[in-house]
Amino acid sequence: MTTTLRIDIVSAEAALFSGEATLVVATGEMGELGITPRHAPLITRLKPGYVEVEQADGQRQQFYISGGILEVQPQVVSVLADSGLRAADLDEAAAQQARKEAETALAGAAPHADVSAEQRKLAESLAQLQALERMRRYLKH
Repeated sequence: MTTTLRIDIVSAEAALFSGEATLVVATGEMGELGITPRHAPLITRLKPGYVEVEQADGQRQQFYISGGILEVQPQVVSVLADSGLRAADLDEAAAQQARKEAETALAGAAPHADVSAEQRKLAESLAQLQALERMRRYLKH
């Protein structure tokens, strides 16, 4: 019986991760997904959020993605992200600033704001902050 699966996380800019894992957690449109070896085949869209990979040696890696597609085959998981970063490479100050700017624009302070673009910026900045928080919680353990 197989105890690992292959995981590839790629964005338009770069390959973020490729290796063996025992668990992959991602933020799908309908909620959080946990993928283990021999999971049923699945294709779903991903929301801006995090992807967490638990490697066979117990190490965990966290990534932020701005959205994309998750494809699950019995032994292979592919994350095709619009854009992404390792959680450790996220800039918390920039994410906080983007969140504040989007909230201000949505509150009506910016008269010519594109509401859908500001909502997308807000969702992405909140997802980045959430990825950072999850990484901090993991590092405390």
